[in-house]
Amino acid sequence: MAPERLPVQDDNMSGRLQSIWRYPVKGFTPEPLDAALLTAGENFPCDRLYAVEDGPSGFDPAAPAHISKQKFTVLAKIARVAQVRTGFDEASGIWTAEAPGHPGFRAEITREAGRDAFAAWLTDVLAGDIAGPLKMLPAPDHHRFTDHPRGSVSIVNLASVQALEARLGRPVDPRRFRANLYVDGWPPWIETEWPGRTLRVGPARLDVFSSIVRCVATHVDPDRGERDLDVTAGLYEGFGHILCGVYASVARGGTIAPGDEVAPLP
Repeated sequence: MAPERLPVQDDNMSGRLQSIWRYPVKGFTPEPLDAALLTAGENFPCDRLYAVEDGPSGFDPAAPAHISKQKFTVLAKIARVAQVRTGFDEASGIWTAEAPGHPGFRAEITREAGRDAFAAWLTDVLAGDIAGPLKMLPAPDHHRFTDHPRGSVSIVNLASVQALEARLGRPVDPRRFRANLYVDGWPPWIETEWPGRTLRVGPARLDVFSSIVRCVATHVDPDRGERDLDVTAGLYEGFGHILCGVYASVARGGTIAPGDEVAPLP
């Protein structure tokens, strides 16, 4: 079954950047941004800089390579991760966290002692759900703990999320898809046709290289930290695929902000 979308007459259709998000620690609380400075050839700023290893992952900081997300404390593996509310101050390196029934946490995770302290705190919070031992890993050099081996900026079309809502007959929080950029004004599923094309996002240019295949992480309610919705089944049964969003690399940098035009180049 082909993805359902509206007929498109204009290849230069434009949408608007609705919101921008970063994820300083893989799997944990998304943080909205007023703007983001994209740099050609680099990953999204302050995104997936750290990850918490759940048992030995085999990650080698001297030769960093892509590691399956199942090696880390992420929603696809442990739904209760969403119950941990976190925040990162990039300037100071201070990481804060809180979870129901546990004391709050605050430490400088740019230092090993702070990372070790968070791993110990999180071990108590996620007791019973982890393989352990937990270890918080910093990303060396230009490496990032992204889901895709190429690194990426992830983009979600809000109209596609709305089409899924209509199919399921219930609200679908776009935060389930943990994108960097959310765009409105496009027809649903048009983004599935854009791998291989370049998007104009304000002054920046992003080369789309893949659609995003969705997994059980999207089944988790981002507020309650419980699996309550079979998003992948809804996608497949309604649209014949389990895609939502695209990955792109930064071909030309620039500062982007909500309200910027987002459109494919001819």
